[in-house]
Amino acid sequence: MRALVVDDSKAVRSILTRILADIGFGVAQAADGVEALSELRKAVPDVALLDWNMPNLNGLELVVAIRRQGAYDGVKLMMVTTESETQQMVRALDAGADEYVMKPFTKDVIVDKLELLGFPVRQDA
Repeated sequence: MRALVVDDSKAVRSILTRILADIGFGVAQAADGVEALSELRKAVPDVALLDWNMPNLNGLELVVAIRRQGAYDGVKLMMVTTESETQQMVRALDAGADEYVMKPFTKDVIVDKLELLGFPVRQDA
């Protein structure tokens, strides 16, 4: 299983990468939406975890860009963001996000959401 972590915070990328690696994912990282599109062209992940507030191309714009390209139809998209208003969550899900996690998060929340998306997460995680 492969994951792409997209967040302009190096610390958040590191935390998510550690969580994902611990439960069996190979992980690529990107600091913004433009870099994420470049990473997608290199290798299509099974899941992408996207921050909303990033420079160059924000998370919502990235969701729209990914969903416009048929080559990425199988990629599950999980927003992981500080955006906590219901309206923002609805916008992201309407644009094509599959799940939504609000920061701060725990490992258990990330694992639970991945399981909801159908990923066989190791039980000893």
